Amino acid sequence: MAPRKEQQIFQATLELLATKGYEGLTVEGVAERSGVNKTTIYRWWTSKAALLAAALVEADLLAMEPPDTGDLRGDLEALVGGVAALLTRPPASDVAVAALGAAVHHPELAEATRRFFADRFAREQAVFDRARRRGELPAGADPMLIVDLLAGAVWLRAVFRGLPLDDDFAARAVSTVLDGARAS
Repeated sequence: MAPRKEQQIFQATLELLATKGYEGLTVEGVAERSGVNKTTIYRWWTSKAALLAAALVEADLLAMEPPDTGDLRGDLEALVGGVAALLTRPPASDVAVAALGAAVHHPELAEATRRFFADRFAREQAVFDRARRRGELPAGADPMLIVDLLAGAVWLRAVFRGLPLDDDFAARAVSTVLDGARAS
């Protein structure tokens, strides 16, 4: 399938998820919105869960390249800023919240969500590999725990608590994780 057509399908999938929720997301609706025949969609993805899984990982809307600012602190602040943008700016924020909410009740979507986060973490691993090579991170540091603490703070504050993220939130969160709460 041509990349442009694939992105149109993914865009339509995520738009429908954001506006109608997982229950309202249908392959027929995606076909209509993207201008592609539904048999074409089923040829590439066997179910709406498979289609959504692919869209979550491969859609331009949710694309993320790991930052390379030259140091760990800067890279982590950029990562936090990216997660904050994802969770606070429509339509990406609507997609993220809808996917997470539906994953609770749909095992196939829960698996897609796990794949999304696994893909993100695999991309973010480069930040930690570079930091280790520069001597900024000890060999025993747990990159996934660091990402979970930082991204989890954004999810909790922005999505679950509905609180704004100040301009200095990323820097404060990264400082707390890297330097510890007592140093703040």
